[in-house]
Amino acid sequence: MDQKQSVSQTNNPTRNLQIQNFPLPSPNFSNSHDTKEIQSERKFYDREKRRRSRSREKSRKRSRSRSRESKTSQRRSRSREYRSMSHSSRYDRDTRSYKRETREYNTSSRNYRSRSRDKRSPYRSRHSSYRRSPHRSSSSRHHSPQRSKTDDTRQKPKEPRTERSKILEKYKKKLLAKKIKAYLPPYKPPERKRKIHVCKHKSEQCSSSSDESDEEIEEDRTMEELSRKTQHPYRLHSDLWHNEPGEMNDGPLCRCSARSRRSGIRHGIYPGEFGFPKCAPNSNNADKLHHYRITITPPTNFLTKTPTIIKYDEHEFLFEGFSLFTHEKIGDELPTCKVIRFNIEYTIIYVEEKMPENFTIRELDLFFNYLFMELLELVDFSLTPSLAGDKETCQCYHFYPRFVRELPENGKEVLAMAHVLRYLLDNSGPLVDATVLKEKDKMGQFEWQDYVDVVKGMIVTNPASVPSSVRVDQLDRKTDDIPECKDSTGINYPAIIHFGVRPPQLSYAGNPEYQKAWREYVKFRHLLANMSKPSFDDKRKLEAKENRLQEMRTQGRMKRNVTVAISSKNFYRTGIMCDIVQHAMLLPVLTTHLRFHRSLGVLEKTINYKFKNRYLLQLALTHPSYKENFGTNPDHARNSLTNCGIRQPEYGDKKIHYMNTRKRGINTLINIMSRFGKEHEEQSNITHNERLEFLGDAVVEFITSIHLFHLFPDLEEGGLATYRAAIVQNQHLAILAKRFGLEQFMLFAHGSDLCHELELRHAMANCFESLMGSLLLDGDIKIADKVFSIALMDDLELKEIWDNYPPHPLQSQEPDGDRKWIEQFELLKSLRNFEEQIGIEFTHIRLLARAFTDRSIGYTNLTLGSNQRLEFLGDTVLQLICSEFLYRHFPEHHEGHLSLLRSSLVNNKTQAVVCDDLGMTKYALYSNPKAELKTKDRADLLEAFLGALYVDKDLIYCETFCQVCLFPRLQDFIMNQDWNDPKSKLQQCCLTLRTMDGNEPDIPYYKVVESTGPTNTRIYKVAVYFRDKRLASATGHSIQQAEMNAAKKALENSKNLFPQLDHQKRVIANSLKRQKVQHKPRESDSEKEEKSDEKIVKISNNENRLPKQYQKRMKIVSDASDISSSSLEENSSDDSDYESNNLKFNKNSEENDENFSTKSENIVASLEHEIEPISSSETEQQEVKENQLEDISSDLSDGEIDD
Repeated sequence: MDQKQSVSQTNNPTRNLQIQNFPLPSPNFSNSHDTKEIQSERKFYDREKRRRSRSREKSRKRSRSRSRESKTSQRRSRSREYRSMSHSSRYDRDTRSYKRETREYNTSSRNYRSRSRDKRSPYRSRHSSYRRSPHRSSSSRHHSPQRSKTDDTRQKPKEPRTERSKILEKYKKKLLAKKIKAYLPPYKPPERKRKIHVCKHKSEQCSSSSDESDEEIEEDRTMEELSRKTQHPYRLHSDLWHNEPGEMNDGPLCRCSARSRRSGIRHGIYPGEFGFPKCAPNSNNADKLHHYRITITPPTNFLTKTPTIIKYDEHEFLFEGFSLFTHEKIGDELPTCKVIRFNIEYTIIYVEEKMPENFTIRELDLFFNYLFMELLELVDFSLTPSLAGDKETCQCYHFYPRFVRELPENGKEVLAMAHVLRYLLDNSGPLVDATVLKEKDKMGQFEWQDYVDVVKGMIVTNPASVPSSVRVDQLDRKTDDIPECKDSTGINYPAIIHFGVRPPQLSYAGNPEYQKAWREYVKFRHLLANMSKPSFDDKRKLEAKENRLQEMRTQGRMKRNVTVAISSKNFYRTGIMCDIVQHAMLLPVLTTHLRFHRSLGVLEKTINYKFKNRYLLQLALTHPSYKENFGTNPDHARNSLTNCGIRQPEYGDKKIHYMNTRKRGINTLINIMSRFGKEHEEQSNITHNERLEFLGDAVVEFITSIHLFHLFPDLEEGGLATYRAAIVQNQHLAILAKRFGLEQFMLFAHGSDLCHELELRHAMANCFESLMGSLLLDGDIKIADKVFSIALMDDLELKEIWDNYPPHPLQSQEPDGDRKWIEQFELLKSLRNFEEQIGIEFTHIRLLARAFTDRSIGYTNLTLGSNQRLEFLGDTVLQLICSEFLYRHFPEHHEGHLSLLRSSLVNNKTQAVVCDDLGMTKYALYSNPKAELKTKDRADLLEAFLGALYVDKDLIYCETFCQVCLFPRLQDFIMNQDWNDPKSKLQQCCLTLRTMDGNEPDIPYYKVVESTGPTNTRIYKVAVYFRDKRLASATGHSIQQAEMNAAKKALENSKNLFPQLDHQKRVIANSLKRQKVQHKPRESDSEKEEKSDEKIVKISNNENRLPKQYQKRMKIVSDASDISSSSLEENSSDDSDYESNNLKFNKNSEENDENFSTKSENIVASLEHEIEPISSSETEQQEVKENQLEDISSDLSDGEIDD
């Protein structure tokens, strides 16, 4: 007992102090023997004990206050000392302090664990008898405590709760709204009516009335979806739209079949994405993750006037953007991520930097869920690996909000994530405090406005409503006309004023009545523009239609801009301003871009080739319907930007949406086809695979022709063409695309166009051709040939035969060349003169002899056959060379325009001219020599020569031949419009004169009025009619030639009838005038860099263009803004790209330039003489109206038109 008493005394320092200073009587005596004296001593003892406890408490408070003051002064002195230090010394000091704190923390935690394991508390030692086993007898109570067998495993002591863990728990409980939403009754939307597809026999015709009824049904279904969303029980306001998983504003996002939903990038399934190891939640995982800082250029609409600022440690930390953490290093070969938003093309750049240490993965995940899921409600945005299945895995990317302050010597300090969460917790109170709610009516106007300015532009949230978060544009305390602001208890809450935008489906842009009136207006205006002399009544009708459209746009129920007033009750602040939302809405675009290119590594392994320029592979897989703008459900992103984004964004030029994609219309055709090629290869701004499909079609045809030519040496031209057609047809190419799994990588719009198998297979065939074209550009024709053989042949034996085809029979007979036979044959001697003329010496000259041998000669031992097989080969060689040249040097032309240019090069007429220029006809061998060869025969000679040249030499010789003899003629074809034949030109002019009666447009038709002469030399006379009136008549040796001559004559005789002809001549004349300023020296890369550096220095000196909060902080970003904005200004004009760097075809550039300038001046003078005089004012008005028309029509098609 004495031992226990002594232990308790030694373990109680307060009691020891009492015994030493004031010897009190022992309190253990019994109350029954108390006397008056003893009772008085007891009272005195109690009073003295209370007095001393009070004095000790006072002394403790004084000591605490003194220590607090001393710590404050020390901290201030350290802060002054720290500010006076240099950047390097600051870094060394922070490193030492961080290591010292880490060492002290580890030591204290280790000591705590050792004490908890080896020692028992005094309470446990004194009361160990109460922890006895229930099976022990009562006699063992006074013995030393022993643990029972069931108590052998002692519980592990809990780790001390740090300040960071407390913040995380508080953040999770207070800010995340899952618990609040869990208490709400679940909402079950009404069932949709299924669309019943009625099968019809092929003999049944679909009338126009049935088509109109289908359109009405679709419109009714859209309105039902919109009304269903407005009837949501938790809807915040009728004009504020919310997000639902897998839903757009007007219906479901995906209408694909269950089979199609299991694959495809459009369904969020990325090949090769099987998951990543789970990150440690309470660590930054610096050894596993890679850090990238995300920047956006230009910074327009991202540098706001009211940015998010966190004040910590007497400093202001400004929101700069986000940091990206990846599990795998991002390759340098990835193209830049670009997106068009607010009619501005933004570039998202990620720069690898040193890994920060002031965060944990758990903090990042909590912030991600709060911002993206709770506030922005991007419920379809997921970063979970798509093919992970049930395996526990980490998300693909982590994001870290960067709040920074600048340090000397261009340093930056990034605020720790724990302090960011603390800031969000501190700013999570009610939107209007209770005290302000009571005193709001007594506050003055300036005092109330100061209070409102704090929350103006902030995102506020009400977790029990949909949408849960909105941007505060104004806070109005006068709410007499808003009954929702008055509570049942009589309290009037201020009203949140939000300026929003209706979805296109509910505005005039999506109204069928407005669309119909718009189409009528556009059609009527186009007809008036092509009339020679519009009447006054027609002009009044056009003005009336325009006024009607303006009235419909200004109607209240059709206006896009709306003003929303809602009660501030149950709304809470978030502390997040619009700049964080603006940056956050670009992260889905970046992650989609990175995940897509990561999956392309799987495709590269499949085709056994790694691209040097990954953008070519991305371009080959991009369907024309694809439009990357949001990276997630587009309606979800639009709703979040409208509700929480910047209020008044700065918009760019609307032409950016269609300036590189518009290809329909006669005016567009004439404008593009009047442009010359570039002197050097340039990258096209057309962002889909149709141009690559144009090139890939020639690549596939060339590869197939080469292999068939060598594998079947005895097969004639007809058999080779049949085999080639079987291989290159779309049905077979779709099978080859399936072997590579291209449908898993294709990027196309998530609509109903490619949901059907037939359309999807056609798109897959085009994608395979585009892949072949990209392989040619990134590698060479051998790489494309190798990949094509992988797709074509599954059997290794057959693949070996296909790859290792034998040489030509003439090459097999004489592997080292056959020029030793020249002296023995007169034909070969004469061909040596031709070689000297063209500057090429054949290794196997018998191949050249075969190219000039007609099939009428028959089989000879010298040539082993005729030139028909070489014609087959030369045709495909010429197609490939011309296609590649046009693709590289005409970046502004679409695939249709490139086809027109190629047809002007690869046709019998052009080839016959080249044949005559080289004098090939005098070397041709016929059994019955002809006085004059036909155009087709001369063209066949040139194709056979190119085939022989390829077999004997290589493709590089054929390319050089075309650059010298063929491509220089291209500028004449462009200036003279030889790409447009007279029949097509006449029909285009007639289509511009169609009327508004709604019937089919009038087109010209042709009649054979006379035919004379024998069968082999018959001459036909053809007349052309338009609206039952004969325009002209002409003759020809064939009906087709007679029709061409008649159309040409009609265009010459009826100039007054077709004002479109004047417009075409005017466009060509302006284009040729621009070519006069084209001969400028090409700037080197170093000169361009010096100019850009000078521009950066010049722009960086002007900080007045930036908001006040970013001046002297974001100089680098502002420079990028000015540079990009200047680049946008340079790109805004349609013709600035081709005002310089024209195409020079011949080696003698000076003579060619003089000839070109002389020709262009003559053509311009003739065109200006033919064009009817038009006043400058009328021309300017017409151009302005046409630009407005294009702008509005593009907005209408995109659903983004504004008032």
